[in-house]
Amino acid sequence: MSITTTAIVERFRGFLPVVVDVETGGFNSQTDALLEIAATILRLDEDGMLYPAATYSSHVKPFEGANIEQAALDITGIQLDHPFRMALDEKEALKKIFQPIREELKLTRCTRAVLVGHNPSFDLGFVRAAVDRTRLKRNPFHAFSTFDTATLAGLAYGQTVLARAVKAANLEWQEGEAHSAIYDTERTADLFCTIVNRWSTLSKLEQSIADQA
Repeated sequence: MSITTTAIVERFRGFLPVVVDVETGGFNSQTDALLEIAATILRLDEDGMLYPAATYSSHVKPFEGANIEQAALDITGIQLDHPFRMALDEKEALKKIFQPIREELKLTRCTRAVLVGHNPSFDLGFVRAAVDRTRLKRNPFHAFSTFDTATLAGLAYGQTVLARAVKAANLEWQEGEAHSAIYDTERTADLFCTIVNRWSTLSKLEQSIADQA
């Protein structure tokens, strides 16, 4: 069995980190529309380094009666009537995202997925609200536990804004691509992996020095 299916369950105490970003019609998860969702599954390589393995995404049709602020659309650039948007109903969109996560949980023997996000309470709130609205069963995400890259980046680089944190980590950032669920998810995944791997490298170095002392 590969390191992917064994080590990650030990690395995060039985939890599987999955990076998520949502784009919405506002800030209220109960009243405002979920418009895009993306999730990146993370794995460990043969050296025990964390890396983004696969990203899944969906455009989402606003639920009936959903509020959508024009200011939110101006920021994200989402065009609800775009002919190639090919949005799915909330329930189908969530199924599309949840299925590969559940498969990864089974593969790795992790008990639950933990949402990784930049200020993740926002993303988790919209995911949970959509799950409640659609009465979808088997939500793979832990109900409240998260990994926050804003906090981690503040510790590692002294930056809490995603764009600044990504740049501080010497990772690529294209401002014109920002506020797309896929782009923000993948950059957040890169940032999280970089911080976790940096810590792992430092820990191994400290252990090596201690062993030689």
